[in-house]
Amino acid sequence: MPYSWTTQDPRAATRELHLWPHQSLPPKGFAVFILATFAMVLIPLFSLLGSQLWWGLLPFLMLAVAGLWWALGRSRRNAQILEILTLTDERAHLVRHAPNGQSQEWDCNRYWATAQMHNKGGPVPYYVTLKGNGREVEIGAFLSEDERIALYDELSRDLRAA
Repeated sequence: MPYSWTTQDPRAATRELHLWPHQSLPPKGFAVFILATFAMVLIPLFSLLGSQLWWGLLPFLMLAVAGLWWALGRSRRNAQILEILTLTDERAHLVRHAPNGQSQEWDCNRYWATAQMHNKGGPVPYYVTLKGNGREVEIGAFLSEDERIALYDELSRDLRAA
């Protein structure tokens, strides 16, 4: 699952939840895919080696590979989201680090914090939010449906344990 719980200090019952989007293409796979695409694009060009047509087609094929590189890189950068929920004995603190470097924060007394699931009506099915301190914030919207359901169960259990 693209989230994990850690316990920083067992005596103080401080727990931290880190959530991130699933990355199906690791950096090594990205490099292999671009290299394989480049090689496959060049295979048909070998028959044209030494002709004027070679130089006519080569820029367009390289532009296609460059476009693929740019699109996959942009998709990868857009998925660089990290959400950190810190639960202490008294506080619930959520920080969301966006791909553009901005951070958003939410803080609440843990006693009043509740996890809510919106089965329908949210931007995604089984939309999970945290409510408290007069605000309602989303958490884990980038997770799959099954992961959001499991996350809701874990959050509900941990917030009630306060």
